[in-house]
Amino acid sequence: MTDFIKRTFTLSVAMPVLIFGIFSAGLSGCSFEEGDDLDQYMRDATKDVKPRVKPLPEVQPYMALQYNADGALVDPFRARKAVNKTSVLQPNLNRPKEPMEAYPLESLKYVGLLSKSKLTYALLKTPDETIQQVKLGNYVGQNFGKVTQITDGEVLLTEIVQDDLTGEWVERMSNLVLQED
Repeated sequence: MTDFIKRTFTLSVAMPVLIFGIFSAGLSGCSFEEGDDLDQYMRDATKDVKPRVKPLPEVQPYMALQYNADGALVDPFRARKAVNKTSVLQPNLNRPKEPMEAYPLESLKYVGLLSKSKLTYALLKTPDETIQQVKLGNYVGQNFGKVTQITDGEVLLTEIVQDDLTGEWVERMSNLVLQED
């Protein structure tokens, strides 16, 4: 029985070595550098080929659209022209700001009218849901808007803004219409 195990073990070890040797000999024949017509064809095939790459498209310049909430098309990055210091309409930049000048005019709502004695007050609702009183002569909004008239239906303001073309200060009429909830 031991003789049978020795022969089986010898065959099981010798057989893979023999197969590996035959396979290695077969592959060594393929390792020559010259003489393979496929390699020669691959070298010659790339000599006649000219690449056909389309040119890149021309880069178009970026054209930004100008936007202004008032509808005027103005470049916000263009320097404004020098302002005439002797202009009558130039706002007083040294006066203390009133509380209602902290809010943009578009964010305020006219919600009511209050009269005491001979004074009339407009009740304005701010974005933080508080009610503020303003009277004639008070400043409202961020464009130096001065309250000029208070009626049952609206509050009229005269704002002083810079003209985008000339840089001069000009008056502009604005209003807040009564909002009924």
